Formats: sequence, structure tokens, C-alpha cells
Amino acid sequence: MAVITLFFFHLVYNSVTVATNINGGFSAHLIRKNSPNSPLQTHKNNNFFRRLMGPDTTGSPMKIDAETGEHIMKFSMGTPTFDIYAIADTGSDLLWTQCQPCQACYKSNFGIFDPRKSSTHKNITCRSRDCRLLAQFFPEDLPDLCRKKPTTNCIYGYGYEDGTGSQGLLGKETVTLTSTTGKVVALKDIIFGCGYINNETITNGNIMGLIGLGRGPLSLISQIAPYVGGKRFSYCLVRDPKIESKIYFGNGSEVLGEGVVTTPMVDSEPNERSYLVTLLGITIENDFVPFNSTGTLLKKGNMNVDSGTPVSRVPQDFFDRVVTQLQKAVKLKSFIYTKDMMSILCLNSTTPPKLEPMVFHFEGGGKLSLTADQLFFEEEMPGAFCLGITNMTNDKPRGLFGGALQTNLLIGFDSDRKVMSFKPTDCANFNKN
Repeated sequence: MAVITLFFFHLVYNSVTVATNINGGFSAHLIRKNSPNSPLQTHKNNNFFRRLMGPDTTGSPMKIDAETGEHIMKFSMGTPTFDIYAIADTGSDLLWTQCQPCQACYKSNFGIFDPRKSSTHKNITCRSRDCRLLAQFFPEDLPDLCRKKPTTNCIYGYGYEDGTGSQGLLGKETVTLTSTTGKVVALKDIIFGCGYINNETITNGNIMGLIGLGRGPLSLISQIAPYVGGKRFSYCLVRDPKIESKIYFGNGSEVLGEGVVTTPMVDSEPNERSYLVTLLGITIENDFVPFNSTGTLLKKGNMNVDSGTPVSRVPQDFFDRVVTQLQKAVKLKSFIYTKDMMSILCLNSTTPPKLEPMVFHFEGGGKLSLTADQLFFEEEMPGAFCLGITNMTNDKPRGLFGGALQTNLLIGFDSDRKVMSFKPTDCANFNKN
């Protein structure tokens, strides 16, 4: 999910205190949103496309509950602890949750965090360095208000393309989670968003917030980096929703061994907050389909690796050429299903098509092979398997590599080295280690 930060500035590490010895790294569980083990699984209207709004917004929401690629991470907030279930999102960079007293909050079956009841909660003022990390644009009246009253609390505002969003105050709090080894990891003074005005229309109010894992200064990754071995993490997402996945932070999160595909991270602007990579094109059977049409210049950073957006999206021209090539390669009747201005290629089949792996060519020579099982998803309509890549609904040149296509890949995000890594992996077995 890409976030629209309404108010932000410059990048620095924050002073996070680690309350337990985590030996430079740890791992945590991720639960698929549509898993039987998910606290959110009873609600069918999962958001298939949620991305942070902003000047580079790529299009409208797609509200299809195929096999959602969103994953939930459980943690606790405050003292005494209060359990939070939030979406793990590489496309945004703020941890936020609903807070009491709410001015306008959506229904939550799991309660709402009340910072007034926590002995470890701290306010952040609008003149503090932590507030200046937050946004490029302040509300119109905040600068004047802050000059007149420097003790005014720091305000944040995030909005997403599906109409959801959160506004509230930045604060600091102790975040506690249980690692996959059973060790309790407590992180003091984590900067987070305490949302007092929130709108969550898609999940009927069961998502309690987001864990921003992006490259920005306020992401959980940036805040804990000095204590886990750097700004790096990885995850291995299991296709079977009944099996939990894992996310690995810091030391021990490296993606190593035979078959690793690496490609440079791209900075489209100073203090880049997204995980941008350059996709050169896709090989389907033996035919290479370039990202750009013949004679046009390829722009670097044309794909955003975004776990919070399940569906992958590419520009219309590239999508059309991929569809044409797939229709030639697959000897099945196909049709284009249109939803919310997006076109989805579907096949009349009860199983994924028999197709050689599609090869994604990245800058630097990396070639990532994805099988039909990773690329095609059973639709709600009977007898249809549909491609997990759709078109963008505007003319923006940047696409999204969404969570649904990331299953059975060990994916590494190393912001210190500015490298993305992909390794085809049986994640169910890998995560047993």
C-alpha cells in the first residue's frame, strides 16, 4: 500500500531503545488475511488494491477478493500491553493504529488502543525533529499554530486510493511482539500514528492499522535498524493461507545461496521511501515482451515492490502486449474481465494453465522465473483462472509488483546496500527453520 503522507521532512534514524537482547536480528509470524487463522478472515470484502495516494498515484482501487496477498502481523502496544492486528506493508512507512478518544473511527471487533491508559506513551510536539520527519506538506494552519504554540502536538494524515485513511497525532510508545522462537521483543519509543479520525471501508472495520515497512525514516525497519544489524529484512510468503509465513529483521535476513536474483533499488527522488526496481520485460514461452514499446526510453524504477497491494499492475501498453502473447501461448479460451476500469485476463479452466515459467528480466541481468501457480488465481466465478497482473488506469509509467505474486519467493530488502533480492523458495519448508 502506498501511503499519502500529508506532512513530512528529512531522513534520520530515531532513538529507539531495545528492551530485550535480540542479538542483532529476529523473525516474526505473518498471517494471510484470508487465512482461517486470521482474525479478519470472516470478512470477505478484502481490498485487492490499496496504495498510498500522492502525486504518483497509479490508479483506482480494485475490490476483488481473489486470493488476497495482504498479510497480518500481531504486536502489542503500550503498558499494559494492548494487542494490535495490522497489515504489514512495504508500500508505506508509518506504523499507525486507531486510538481513543476517537472523533471518527470505524468499528473494531478487537477494541481500540487508548494512549491515556498507557504509562509508556509520549506525545510529540510539532516543533520536534520527529515531527519534521513526517511530511512534505503541513495542514494550512499548522505552521502558524506551531509558531504561536510550539507545544502543539504533531499531526499526521495518510490517505489511500480506496478511500480509506487515518489522521491523528504522532506519539512514541513501547511496541512488543513475540518472535518465532518465542522470545518477547520489546522496542521502546517507537514513533507511531495514533489515529483519531479513521476510515476503513473495505474490511468492515477489522484492520486495526498498518505496519509501514518502507524505506522512509518513520518505518519500523528504519527505526529498529541500529539494533538489528541495519535497514534490511526479508520474508517468505506461503501460498497456502492455512500456513503462517515469516518475516526476518536485520541479521539473519540475508537472501543467500544458489538461484538468488538481485537487482538495484532505484531512487526516484531524494529520501526515497518506496522499494523501486527496474523491470526490463517478461519472457513468455520463448518470446520477450519489453516493458516499453519499441523506440521509447525505459525509465528506471518502473516497478514498486509493494506487499500491501495484492494485485500487480503494469502500464496499459505493456499489459496489452503481455495479454496478446499469453493468448498465443495458452491453448485455452480466454476472456477479459473488466472491474473498476481494470482489465483482468481470465482463462476458462479449473486449474492453472500448462505454461512454461514466465521470466521477469530486471536491471543488472537478474531473471526471475514465476510459475503458472504463482501467476494465476482462481476467481470467484466458477471455472476461471485469472492472471494476477492487471493494467493501470492512468498514464503513469510505474507499475506495482504486488503481494499475490510474491508467494514462494524469499524476498530481501536491503536499503543499506540498495539491493533487492528474489529467490524461488518453498516457503512452507523454508519457514520451518
